[in-house]
Amino acid sequence: MDLVVLTYYFLAGLVIASAAVVVFSKNIMYSAFALLFTLFGIAGLYVLLNADFMAVTQIMVYIGGILVLIIFGIMLTTKVTGVNIRTGTLGTVQKSLAGLLSLLFAISLIVVFNSTKWFIADYKPEPSTINQIGNELLTNYLLAFEAASVLLLIAIIGAALIARRK
Repeated sequence: MDLVVLTYYFLAGLVIASAAVVVFSKNIMYSAFALLFTLFGIAGLYVLLNADFMAVTQIMVYIGGILVLIIFGIMLTTKVTGVNIRTGTLGTVQKSLAGLLSLLFAISLIVVFNSTKWFIADYKPEPSTINQIGNELLTNYLLAFEAASVLLLIAIIGAALIARRK
């Protein structure tokens, strides 16, 4: 195995393990911080796919914006940081049925993956796409880019006005 395959398995294991912590953790702060590792693992998988713009966007938008907003929301909400999350009382029949369906789905995916004849192409790294995307945004799609930025500015001003009202 080469380094790329080992990196892929490490990132896939990180994503699966931290996503399991997000889902099964009873402490909401542990779930939020496990989501951080999940999103970093996804960004790493984008890097392995040579989707550098998507990796940077994943880090900037989801980790830098959404996750920080979630953590601030948890921390600023009173009496939430020490509370354990309970999703209600599901019966053992419902839990076992959900587990059985998940197991059947996983087995069917494994069978499909193993029985498919996969086409393996020669690997040649593509050049970075960030320069191409930047040129397109500032030449051919400048009007749409500016319209989106004005729309976001209006949304921020509206949110500030709503938050200031008493």
